[in-house]
Amino acid sequence: MPAVPSCIIEPIWDQFCALIPPVVDDHPLGCHRPRVADRVVFDKLVQVLVLGAAYDKIADTMCSATTIRRRRDEWIAAEIFPALEQICLEAYDKMVGLDLGDLAVDGCITKAPCGGEAAGRSPVDRGKQGTKRSVLVDGDGIPLGTVIAPANRHDSPLLRPTLETLSRFGFDLPEQITVHLDAGYDSKPTRELLEELGCDGEIAVKGVPAPIQNTKRWVVERTNAWHNRGFQKLAVCTEKRARVIEAFIGLANAIIITRRLLREGWTRHRWDTRPARRP
Repeated sequence: MPAVPSCIIEPIWDQFCALIPPVVDDHPLGCHRPRVADRVVFDKLVQVLVLGAAYDKIADTMCSATTIRRRRDEWIAAEIFPALEQICLEAYDKMVGLDLGDLAVDGCITKAPCGGEAAGRSPVDRGKQGTKRSVLVDGDGIPLGTVIAPANRHDSPLLRPTLETLSRFGFDLPEQITVHLDAGYDSKPTRELLEELGCDGEIAVKGVPAPIQNTKRWVVERTNAWHNRGFQKLAVCTEKRARVIEAFIGLANAIIITRRLLREGWTRHRWDTRPARRP
């Protein structure tokens, strides 16, 4: 059984393949081993992301762990993963429409047992190594941007770089934007930042219980659950380099956005070959 259903991964691969730069064979004799197909390596990376397994466990006679890591780094250097995520966002915005008038931001702490550039002492896991993801979503929970930091970083200082990820949309932003935040952001610097950026703020008050069902903040909690429950590599981050973590987050977001796009299309439209069950 594939790590991700073919109806989701096939369109992602078609776009990913189009972003891969051409390979220049500069071997002086031209007698090296045949290059492993990009599709094989891509499927291995998806398995690593979804299953959270080590590269050595995923490797087989068709593709070694060294090849997976080397090809991954080549694609990161070519900035393919953020480009893929951007294309998925633009496609969703064109076909369904992003709700950029209501945004939600929240931090999520996960385990990082191997340490690394984005690891720090976790305040919720007895000081063990952890990583924090500051996630920005639209009004329907579509991930718009993610900033990673050590687990001991507070959510409030990460708000500015998280909101700055909106620059990927250029000037196509609504005039009025409301940012929904939990009580961890209830501070004067947060309100000053929102005022500086020209955004309204719906911030929970510290010490006052506020059922999440009565706010528009619950969608970011659901997106965090999509990350942690659907992608074990993000739930237990064993990567040490920040650029690799960001690449896996970009691939995970592309899968989430494509899955949501397929479900919205199944709900809104009818066609002759429409499946009987929702993908």
